[in-house]
Amino acid sequence: MKTPNFEQWFTVKPLCAPTIGKGWLVLAAATMLTACASAPESPSSELLAAERAIGNAERAQVIRYTSIELNTARTELNAARSAVTAKNMPQAQRLALQAQLIAELALARAELLKAQAVNQDMQQSIDALQQEAQRNLSGVKP
Repeated sequence: MKTPNFEQWFTVKPLCAPTIGKGWLVLAAATMLTACASAPESPSSELLAAERAIGNAERAQVIRYTSIELNTARTELNAARSAVTAKNMPQAQRLALQAQLIAELALARAELLKAQAVNQDMQQSIDALQQEAQRNLSGVKP
């Protein structure tokens, strides 16, 4: 009769002991690497944001003030769409973001130019009023 091995019965194995074979571990690692290396998603949100920014600039009639920037934004957006077609998603994302920023810059510049024009008109009105006030003070009638 064999003597019982009490050590074997009362030895506690840790619950986190690796019970998975090396093959499964390699398969899991390969799956994780494949998932990380897969092609990035289409930059649809960036394209939509660029289209919105260009649309906002067009509605604000930016073309009258900053046509170069607006045309550049359109060119960048078209290049982003081409990059999506060519499956170059990082470049498409960068170009779409660039188109959005250029359109926003065009809108900001147009608003600045509009504000400067209003300021100039107001300054001319102030100058005319001051001249008229000077004439009235000196007794000269228009």
